[in-house]
Amino acid sequence: MKRYRVGTSGYSYDDWKGPFYPRDLPKNRMLEFYAGHFSCSAINATYYAIPGTQVFERLVLKVPDDFDFIVKVNRETTHIRKENETALKALTASILPLREAGCFKGFLAQFPYSFRNTEMNRRYLSETRRFCSNLPLFAEFRHQSWNKPALHDFLKSLDIGYVNVDEPELDGLLPAESVVTTDTAYIRFHGRNKKDWWDGKGMARYDYAYNEEELRGWLTNISTILNKAYKTYIFFNNHPNGQAVRNAKQMINILEKAQKNLFRQNS
Repeated sequence: MKRYRVGTSGYSYDDWKGPFYPRDLPKNRMLEFYAGHFSCSAINATYYAIPGTQVFERLVLKVPDDFDFIVKVNRETTHIRKENETALKALTASILPLREAGCFKGFLAQFPYSFRNTEMNRRYLSETRRFCSNLPLFAEFRHQSWNKPALHDFLKSLDIGYVNVDEPELDGLLPAESVVTTDTAYIRFHGRNKKDWWDGKGMARYDYAYNEEELRGWLTNISTILNKAYKTYIFFNNHPNGQAVRNAKQMINILEKAQKNLFRQNS
């Protein structure tokens, strides 16, 4: 079994028609087409609304048995934070078809920049872990206050996976790291669009295409992560105009060529 999987954060984008999908491809066949190129995807739509189980039943029918899904938690959990238990219970019930099919591999909780490393927010993380029961949970932070070794130990104690990010080098944001706090590691590429990061609306923040050198610059960190983790997910979130697809394919090619150097002997 390959110890890493590369995919994109979401797959159902109309502006991918042409750059990736055939222009005449119906929207309800996008996932089937996508699964012919990638072995995993993150589901972003659950951030905006929690669908019924029938939505996930249909997804299962469109992918191979060995396809993996990561599901983004609803904004109630990460941004509103008033009815977290209710939201997570509803989402856990909704994804039951994915769990029964063996293709659910975890929840992604992407917290906003305003979510700082405080005692109150650490308690909130503990509660979130409890509300998720024994299901895999990954936490992504935006504020640099979370970039502390003590936090990594805290996440390990809760069995919460740390999401390593690639994003613009701006004051207050997190740097590229190689942190592993559970047996499964997670890396998320957002692009490096400094100009639109703070004020960008809609797709603008993530409108960025990585070049080969920028992707290769991650090889050392990725090698470190692969040697710490049983499995690693690498997702590209720079989705405008199919850039995530192109960069994900580039990364797959880079990792395949570097395969012999990625894993240390006796790792």
